[in-house]
Amino acid sequence: MPTRIAQAEWTGGLPDGSGRISVESQAFDTPYSFPSRFESGQGTNPEELLGASHAGCFSMALAAALGKAGFKPEQVRTTARVHLDKQDAGWGVSRIDLDTSARVPGIDQDRFQEIAAEAKRTCPISRALQAVEIGLDARLED
Repeated sequence: MPTRIAQAEWTGGLPDGSGRISVESQAFDTPYSFPSRFESGQGTNPEELLGASHAGCFSMALAAALGKAGFKPEQVRTTARVHLDKQDAGWGVSRIDLDTSARVPGIDQDRFQEIAAEAKRTCPISRALQAVEIGLDARLED
């Protein structure tokens, strides 16, 4: 399997510095800063990117698990809310809430919940983040 590469560069001190985050695929190269991370400034931040990774990974894991169980999802949509909180040892990610909805013909709610919970447990990003509490709200759409 390939190794994926992302890069970050920071110039200056923490509150007045700035940086750029980019990925090897050149899909994005974007600024980040103290205000974009801890306030409401423009640019991205590591937690937002972590959330995007987790949402994408979970959506794919759920689609795969549904397919393995004999169901063909029409759509899976996931939002990840990454909570960054001040803790005793400094700032930390305290929780990630996954909010997903899916259109899956022929599945009942109980089976869907079972498969969604398994996808959360086996998603590679969820497994990498085992030190963080991960919540899941999974809904079937009509």
